Parts: sequence; structure tokens; C-alpha cells
Amino acid sequence: MRFEIVTLFPELFDVLRTGLLGKAQDAGAIDVHAITPREFTTDRHRTVDDSPYGGGSGMVLMPGPFAATLDHLDEARAGNPTHRVLLTPQGTRFSQAHAQRFSDLECLTLLCGRYEGFDERIRGLVDEEVSLGDFVLLGGEAAALALIEATARLLPGVLGNEESAADESHAESLLEYPQYTRPEEFRGQKVPEVLRSGNHAAIARWRRKESLRRTLERRPDLLEEADLSKEDRVLLKEINDEA
Repeated sequence: MRFEIVTLFPELFDVLRTGLLGKAQDAGAIDVHAITPREFTTDRHRTVDDSPYGGGSGMVLMPGPFAATLDHLDEARAGNPTHRVLLTPQGTRFSQAHAQRFSDLECLTLLCGRYEGFDERIRGLVDEEVSLGDFVLLGGEAAALALIEATARLLPGVLGNEESAADESHAESLLEYPQYTRPEEFRGQKVPEVLRSGNHAAIARWRRKESLRRTLERRPDLLEEADLSKEDRVLLKEINDEA
């Protein structure tokens, strides 16, 4: 999968050369390409922003350099399709469902904002707008990094253990169950006996129940979206009866 990032600060994405994502790039599982609109400006100062019409504080990103950048990327792909995402606080909140949908694409193009945001006409150049959450960052780069990591980890060949992506929080609209490792006892807290029993059916049932319990306690809104089985509803009843 190819990730194209349109940003004023392409160097911020050098971090993607480390860890599992770096290995995934070396193996050809993903291809990350960051490009700056400053390369497609027409003045000697490489200007990408200007003051807003109507007055106001801050500077607004100009449509010309961003449109020229997207045109260049289209030409470089020789007609292969991409999905363009504008990273903005006004977009829909990013979720695991977004990551899953994006992971099915061959190419994803991310536009990172800065300053007071984009000229409104840039919005007409993208397919959708996405927000990392209900807060404001200095720019879209941190959001792009999170989106790339969440999406790339779902791709074959990125994680060392392919089952990890399916087991973790939000994979099924549920939070992940508690995890333990050695030592068996730490500062008076012991690993639950069922996890040391060797009974795989009992362990699976305990993990599912604790996943449901944690979701009920911390993010009950997620249960409204979850595809719960008959057994899940039995486990939820047990949890409520224990309360």
C-alpha cells in the first residue's frame, strides 16, 4: 500500500523509517512518500499561505500549491487511483472502521494543514475529511502519523504476529482484555489463576468476559456498535449480576 503525504514538513515523517513500519517499508509491504507544496510554488519565497480575505488572525493555506502537488502526484501514479483525505478538526472522528476501510486501498493521500487551516477551495479536491479527535493540533502531521500507523498495522506483512491486529482494542468495537506476563506475582498482585490453568476454552471465555467488562466500564458507548453473540449477552448478564 502507498501512503502519499502532502505536508509543509516532510521531515516529520522520517520517524516512519523506524520500528515495524520501517521494516515494512524495507520489505515492500508499504510505501510512504512525503512531499511539500513548497516545491510547486511560483515565487522565489516559496509562499504557501496568505492572509485571509475579510480580515482575521493567522494565515490561510493557498489552494494553488496544494492543487499543483496533487496534480503532480496523479501524474506520477500514471492514472492509478488514490483516496484523498483532508486532516482537519472539522472532519469525522477517526476510528478503527476508518483504518480498516483505508487498509483495503492501494493508495491513500493525506493532506496536512497548518496555521489557520485550508482555503475552502482545497476541500473540493479531496474525497473526505477526517479528524483525530475533538481537539486542535499545531498541524495535521501528528494526525497523519496516527492514521498511517493504525492503517498500516492491518496490512499483511507489517505485524510480526498477524493475529495481533484482530485481538486488540477496538478491533471488534470492544476494548482488549487485561494482559499479564512474568512474574506470576508482582507487589502482591497475582496473575489470574485461569490464565495459568492451561485450559484454553476457559481462558478464551475469561478473556472475552473481561473484554466485555472493560468496555462496559470504560466505553459503554462501544457496546451499542458491537456485534454481540448470544454468549456475549450471557457474559454481560453475569457481569451485571456480579456488580
